Amino acid sequence: MDALKIPEAVQQKKNNESKEHKGSPAHSTLALMDGEPEEEDPWDLPELQDTGVPWSALDCQAKVLRVLVSLVKLLVLLGLLYMFICSLDILSSAFQLVGGKAAGDIFQDNAVLSNPLAGLVIGVLVTLLVQSSSTSSSIVVSMVSSGLLTVQLAVPIIMGTNIGTSVTNTLVAMTQAGDRSVFRRAFAGATVHDFFNWLSVLVLLPLEVATGYLYEVTKIIIDSFQIQSGEPPELLNVITDPLTDAIIELDKSVLSEIATGDPAARNKSLIKKWCQTFTNMSTVNVTVENCTSPFACWSDGNMTVTLKNVSTTYGIKKCEHLFVDVHLSDLAVGLILLVLSLLVLCTCLLLIVKLLNSMLKGQVASIIKKILNTNFPFPFGWVTGYIAILVGAGMTFIVQSSSVFTSAITPLVGIGVISIQRAYPLSLGSNIGTTTTAILAAMASPGETLDNALQIALVHFLFNISGIILWYPIPFTRLPIRLAKALGNITASYRWFAGVYILFCFFILPLLVFSLSLAGWQVLVGVACPLLALLLAVLVVNTLQKRKPGCLPACLRTWDFLPLWAHSLEPWDRLVGVVAAKCCCCCKCCQADDSEAQECPQAYDNPAMCGEKAVESDASVLKMTKL
Repeated sequence: MDALKIPEAVQQKKNNESKEHKGSPAHSTLALMDGEPEEEDPWDLPELQDTGVPWSALDCQAKVLRVLVSLVKLLVLLGLLYMFICSLDILSSAFQLVGGKAAGDIFQDNAVLSNPLAGLVIGVLVTLLVQSSSTSSSIVVSMVSSGLLTVQLAVPIIMGTNIGTSVTNTLVAMTQAGDRSVFRRAFAGATVHDFFNWLSVLVLLPLEVATGYLYEVTKIIIDSFQIQSGEPPELLNVITDPLTDAIIELDKSVLSEIATGDPAARNKSLIKKWCQTFTNMSTVNVTVENCTSPFACWSDGNMTVTLKNVSTTYGIKKCEHLFVDVHLSDLAVGLILLVLSLLVLCTCLLLIVKLLNSMLKGQVASIIKKILNTNFPFPFGWVTGYIAILVGAGMTFIVQSSSVFTSAITPLVGIGVISIQRAYPLSLGSNIGTTTTAILAAMASPGETLDNALQIALVHFLFNISGIILWYPIPFTRLPIRLAKALGNITASYRWFAGVYILFCFFILPLLVFSLSLAGWQVLVGVACPLLALLLAVLVVNTLQKRKPGCLPACLRTWDFLPLWAHSLEPWDRLVGVVAAKCCCCCKCCQADDSEAQECPQAYDNPAMCGEKAVESDASVLKMTKL
């Protein structure tokens, strides 16, 4: 245990930071349910001060120069937004190259998909792998259309895709971890989308299993209308496709073929080589063992021969993207694109935030914030949120991606232009907008598969509408905002907890549920029921502690009877600080030359001694103890 002790200087620094940033007892994981306001509300939108020369004090030449600079900034901002959207598209392609075939394989096991919880988790994991709910939904539609999957089994998978697509804006919020106040707002603005999706699933998945609500309602809609197929609109893709198609083009039909069990698709590359092809149908003689139609078969010696139609595809025109003639595996190309797209995405995001900070100052910032965050006059104030939902749906319909829209508003929430109360309905609208795109895409399906494809798209739409009815109309039911704010407060004090949240909610928990599902529903129920009962008991006790502590026994009125690590993040924060200090020290000692290494000779024998020396001598490492 001595190796885990914090040097005295570090402990004093941490105590000072604790008083400065928290001013209250250590946060616990139960703070997600507390919702107590602090003396100074950290969620008030900051005033973006204008430190420049007032407009009235400028001469004519200076005014013209300021207008030109503003126009240039606006053009640069539009260019950065364009690159940001394109990098998200390339990121999706990269994830499909890296894990797309694995995602197609996951969908093949119908025995696992028959378990609703397993289907939900598969939807989450596959969407995480391909970073596109549209792609994972199209795979599901292909399986339903081919008869490999029924609509009832596909409903939980569609719910899972709704959860998986919300991880993108949560990752975008991580890039704003440099400032506590900005990170608090940005992470809460991103995770309000996560909490809405998880809470909706917690209510609607059991309801669907018990009653078939989503399936039955959408079936009635499909049977009531004679819907004709058509072509979906392109919209923003017309602008972004020239750049993204010049970098990489994917043959997404390969994923559907793998999911539907085509063995030949396993050897195909996802990288598209031929953009124009010609398919020739020909009739050839083939030998068969058992002839199903005696009139179509004849004998040739000891063999039975019949006619079979065979299609052969010939390439006419090669694609013109960068990787068309590169002799690399899908995995290698995917990793290259993954690194480059993440680099471009993070760079664009940081530049967009800095550019917005320079543009949104003084009177301009006040006007924009007032337009975005002010409600209509009484008695029509309640209409404002629903208009924000329509705006979010319309903007998502234009960009044709909920990830792009929610990732774009996340930095605006962080810098204080959009409040979390306004970001919530915008995110709900983005959920609806992405389903309308899926509905239009489903309407382009052939006539024989149109009903099933459209019903799956309508299930997605009805799921989000039902979630909005549950968690938005009555202010008391807007639980995702309260949970997101509580999580934002925790991550502002313990920024490492944001990474723990992402890993647990989007990877560890889905993989755990999926593993238990493979073991059988008996094992899943046996493990899940005690854990859920314990969680429910903790929630009830925690609520009573806040509202009616007199109803509880004396020992349960606080959690002090538990070890500190079981009800507070402070011990874990100290542990993370020690590990970060040691890692930083070891990196410095490894990179130092011989003369510098002599100052820390004990590092190779006792890293803890080096950690203490480095922490006391370097202020940046002191900050690492509070990440």
